Amino acid sequence: MTLVEELADFVVARTFDDLSDAAVQALKLRMLDGLGCAIGALDGAPIHALREHLADFGGRPLCTTVGGPRTSPDRAALLNGALVRYLDFNDSYLAKGETCHPSDNLGAMLAAAEYAKGSGRDLLLSLAVAYQVQCRLSDVAPVRAKGFDHTTQGSYAVAAGVSKALGLDAAQTANAIAISGTAFNALRVTRTGTLSNWKGLAYPNTGFCGTHAAFLAKHGITGPLEVFEGNKGFMAAIAGTFAIDWSQEDLERVTRTIVKRYNAEVHSQSATEGILELKAEAGFTGDQVAAIEIDIFDVAFNIIGGGEEGSKYGVKTKEEADHSLQYIVSAALLDGNVLPSAYTPERILRPDIQELHRKVIVRPKKEYSDRFPNEMPCHLTVHLRDGRVFEKEKRDYEGFVTRPMSWATAEAKFHALASPFAPEGLRKRITKALADLENLQAADLLKLLAKVPKRGGGGRHES
Repeated sequence: MTLVEELADFVVARTFDDLSDAAVQALKLRMLDGLGCAIGALDGAPIHALREHLADFGGRPLCTTVGGPRTSPDRAALLNGALVRYLDFNDSYLAKGETCHPSDNLGAMLAAAEYAKGSGRDLLLSLAVAYQVQCRLSDVAPVRAKGFDHTTQGSYAVAAGVSKALGLDAAQTANAIAISGTAFNALRVTRTGTLSNWKGLAYPNTGFCGTHAAFLAKHGITGPLEVFEGNKGFMAAIAGTFAIDWSQEDLERVTRTIVKRYNAEVHSQSATEGILELKAEAGFTGDQVAAIEIDIFDVAFNIIGGGEEGSKYGVKTKEEADHSLQYIVSAALLDGNVLPSAYTPERILRPDIQELHRKVIVRPKKEYSDRFPNEMPCHLTVHLRDGRVFEKEKRDYEGFVTRPMSWATAEAKFHALASPFAPEGLRKRITKALADLENLQAADLLKLLAKVPKRGGGGRHES
């Protein structure tokens, strides 16, 4: 058997009973978190552009989009995936050489489960499969250092999860994963230098394409089954040799993913919590600051601190701002939190934050790099104009594996993000459905999501 056939056997053999209670709860919490992000993103400019694009093309009304019209499964995966991803507030998984956002798979799983008339258990199981495949490939086959984006591993995860939701057999599943994995190897330039809208749309596009690949396989289209180990396959061309014994894998990786407390790139979370704690303890304000020094692990430095992926000063757009540790920490200090309001054009270009973020110095520290990803360590030193100095050491934040986010906190985040768009009654019905999803049909949840208004102001009305 080829490696993709072994993976397909793993996917087909999994049942809901393979999920621990902890994994089921973790999946439901991450769905709650991801759907809050999705509803909170409804007014994003790229979302409006996507809606226009899909309206221009049309699509059979088979699947629900959040707050929008029904469309074909692949296009529902694209739009719902874009909603989950746009705010950059959804969950993450930290491997030593790769970081990914497994709830990026949610849009595709919603569409596939609805198309297949699946149960809530089917939806949870397909999402668990996608989480497991993406996280484990991130563990053993990181591609960031080779110049490829983490959506590359996602192409295998989406196809595996959608195949599970559609009930494909082992041969169809192997072909779906082979097609998707062969076709969608994305470049890391997506997240380096001057950032564009594509930073938030790259994985939604993978969801769209991986869903399409699964439907091709469903109708008999075959793919290269030596996609992993074959001549010029994934190992030879990109990742290097690696091994996963899929016969020994479980579905528990979701319990190792982390949820964001702040609306900022994931590696900034501990530093953001730290600067807010320092501000509360010492009582200083942004205009009193002469300099802020942040010593942090190398992955954070390289991605958001000004290392190998480019300078993080002089930000002008949302995409640049939420991937600049200098900007994020400045926003936290000036505004008392980091929420979607930190990324409006008016906020980004305001003189106070443009001046303060240039006073933030970020450095990598080997000791912290060695402790990552088991910890998210950093040390903050704030120098005030009057000569006073305040320091704080951090190893994690609320939402990290060592300090998991509670359902109550996740529910509060959901309501905060969704309240400008969805009325309280509808929001409560959605959270209740998620809490009891294993006893419902997937369609029960999708019917509620279809009631979300397309634009802001929905919170003023009951439904």
